[in-house]
Amino acid sequence: MQARQYVKSLMELEDLKVREDAMGNIFGTWQGSDPSLGAVLTGSHCDAIPLAGMYDGTVGVIGAIEALAALKRAGFKPKRNLAVMMFTSEEPTRFKLSCLGSRAMSGALTADVLDAKPDDNGTSFLQAANAVGYGAESHAAVLEASRTPKGSVDYFVELHIEQGPLLEQEGLDIGVVTAIAAPAALEVKFQGDGGHAGAQLMPLRNDAGLAGAELALAVEAHTLATGAMDTVGTTGIFELSPNAINSVPKEARLAIDVRDINGPRRDKVVQAILDSAQSLATKRQVKFEAQMINQDPPTRCADSIQQAIVAAARGLGLTTKHMVSRAYHDSLFMARIAPTGMIFIPCKGGFSHRPDEFASEKDISNGVGVLALTMAQLSEGAWPDSRDEL
Repeated sequence: MQARQYVKSLMELEDLKVREDAMGNIFGTWQGSDPSLGAVLTGSHCDAIPLAGMYDGTVGVIGAIEALAALKRAGFKPKRNLAVMMFTSEEPTRFKLSCLGSRAMSGALTADVLDAKPDDNGTSFLQAANAVGYGAESHAAVLEASRTPKGSVDYFVELHIEQGPLLEQEGLDIGVVTAIAAPAALEVKFQGDGGHAGAQLMPLRNDAGLAGAELALAVEAHTLATGAMDTVGTTGIFELSPNAINSVPKEARLAIDVRDINGPRRDKVVQAILDSAQSLATKRQVKFEAQMINQDPPTRCADSIQQAIVAAARGLGLTTKHMVSRAYHDSLFMARIAPTGMIFIPCKGGFSHRPDEFASEKDISNGVGVLALTMAQLSEGAWPDSRDEL
């Protein structure tokens, strides 16, 4: 809550009109000369996974506030409203589902899904939200109150670190995102008989752990078999029970993430993984169950916003690269509301979701400048006859 208050205080310092919705999404708006038009909206998230860095998401929130501040200092007068926001729960850390705030805004989240996703302590999203002043009387009411009204947003642009190495390796300043990959997340469980590691003879075992190990290798094999660089598969969680050195694993649980900018190709990999799980269960004589956690479609970024980003970068003398985003972002769901684009800046070594995640002050400044000019162009506002800044 301290972080939320800090973000709101930064918005207020720039005379943005602050509001919050029932999901806890925070908005700061600079009113344009024609507020009847849809807004140009930007923003990202400030939540994080455990042991993460400081730049994933936060650059797109704090940097976006600075972008609007820079436009104000330069004397720009927007026609459309310009707005910055901080999304709630982009990461799946607490409620096991990514992008809760943007899913709610776009209508891509249902009350049944929220009802079924308490945190590890059994606390529902509704209980957590109500405890800190958000929420409503039910998940359904929260989602209804958070839905973005049709026509209220004309464009969405997100500034973000690349979370990959290409811009740094190629010595380029700005990534112009053309498409956003989407994950299919699934959970697979195997169950055997377990037993004493010394007393249970090898020919008589039905080891759930070995079934899981073979499936983890199958995830890699099926992903590589596509021959596509944009297809990635990860077994991010592999848990064994009873998890004792002298016990044959009785249960194995795998959480698997498959991503691609090509939805049908990704879904073929998912099906191949499920087929392998079934075959391994038969081979290892273990029980098997699988559950799809989410399977969202990828999206393409709007050509008009890509063009605006390129023009903004060129205006600042910066180099660009058209590239896909293989990471998941709130932009994936904002694209269901309005034409959407993303601006990438380099991050050191391409590392993200690690404590040593880093983006330089220069690269952040470049990204903020490009975002500001992109929003200005999309707003169709007016510049003063002369300007010294930006």
